[in-house]
Amino acid sequence: MIKITKPGLLTSVQDLGRYGYQKYGVITSGVMDTTAHRIANLLVGNDEKEATLELTLLGPDMEFSEDTLISICGGNLSPSINGKSVKLWRSVLVKAGSKLKFGGCKTGCRAYLAVAGGFDVPEVMNSKSTYIRAGIGGHNGKALQNDDELSVGELNELSRQISGVLAEEVKENSFAEMQWTISSDFIVSSVSKPNVRVMKGRQYEWFTKDSQMKLFTEHFEVTSQSDRMGYRLKGPELSLENEQEMLSEAVSFGTIQVPSEGNPIVLLADRQTTGGYPKIGQIATVDLSIMAQLKPGDKVQFVEVSHEVAQQLYLDREKKLHQLKQGIALKIRQKTK
Repeated sequence: MIKITKPGLLTSVQDLGRYGYQKYGVITSGVMDTTAHRIANLLVGNDEKEATLELTLLGPDMEFSEDTLISICGGNLSPSINGKSVKLWRSVLVKAGSKLKFGGCKTGCRAYLAVAGGFDVPEVMNSKSTYIRAGIGGHNGKALQNDDELSVGELNELSRQISGVLAEEVKENSFAEMQWTISSDFIVSSVSKPNVRVMKGRQYEWFTKDSQMKLFTEHFEVTSQSDRMGYRLKGPELSLENEQEMLSEAVSFGTIQVPSEGNPIVLLADRQTTGGYPKIGQIATVDLSIMAQLKPGDKVQFVEVSHEVAQQLYLDREKKLHQLKQGIALKIRQKTK
């Protein structure tokens, strides 16, 4: 059991999303940074689809009532256990009775905390993700509150093996960390003024040549009017060649639409199911994790990429994640021989 003693700014249970219900007006939701979420699960032996805790900017405080295998990936929110700093992107066995706290946000915007066995919360429409506006999913359909208690599911064989490697060390300490970690290629949250690859959107040609050029040559800043639904950006105003009206169309994670005042909006995990603003671009899936780790005040540069290149980048990333999954299992087998 894990007890929340301080909820943080916005801490919620999220998995890879609630798919198959957008036609009924139910949003997908799910984690903002899928790469960090998936790796956090792999490091504790979970299926990468299992739910994690998504921590935003200011993380929670919590207590562990039993020995628990965890990992923390994504943005660096200064985690510590019983006052001692904890490393990110690796397996950590926490001793029963220990307290995990988060401090200032050093890099990125969101961290993901996975526990071996996953969080034992009910699925709603085939997902554990919290849809806060509708009050469904996660822990009672809400962001975590003081005194909330989260149960942990059954450990699988790989999770037991990882815990076993660290078990001896944790007898003398409040926690034990695995010595090895993952390749830095997966860590995107520490990049400042990142480049994000974007494909031309469905209404790209509706915009003036000057706006088309500025989209890919100037920086845009994430404003404070941003949340899990979308990032409102500030930068050069983008305008249409001619005023046009359009029917609402389907939108997806990373769609860049431009309302009449000319400041683009990037739609994110809690986006609506359709949108009626012209879409000037679509962020490549492989770079959505970079976008998700931006916080208000951060700047981003969009770089044009073709659909073919975006697809290849996605396939390359998936191949690396598959290799990582195999590598973790191999490391554990070597340690337990």
